[in-house]
Amino acid sequence: MEREELRHGRIETADEIEPLEDEELWDGEEDGDHAGWYCVRTDPFPCPAPGCAYVAEFMTAAHLVLVWQERDDPNLLRHAGRAKEVGRNPRVVTYEISFGPSASYYAWEAAGRPVHGIRGK
Repeated sequence: MEREELRHGRIETADEIEPLEDEELWDGEEDGDHAGWYCVRTDPFPCPAPGCAYVAEFMTAAHLVLVWQERDDPNLLRHAGRAKEVGRNPRVVTYEISFGPSASYYAWEAAGRPVHGIRGK
């Protein structure tokens, strides 16, 4: 298995991001029912997009709960670790449809990792 290189990053503040107007938002529709897969539940955190009132309680992308087929998937554990580093109190739980719409982490990656239709300036 190939190891991903760790790099320093930075968090953009709401005034540093702008909505994409001409691009279609990703909705993850290619996936089917993910009941019984795994996701990362966290303490609530707000969407960083300006004017968006969405508050997530799971690791999300484009307001879709990211799910993994295996509880010990290295990418699931890596994302849970990052959530822990920023104080979001992550817990790996079994995904239920009542959590809201979902998308496979790997389908999200294949789609180019879209995030709510925002980009840095």
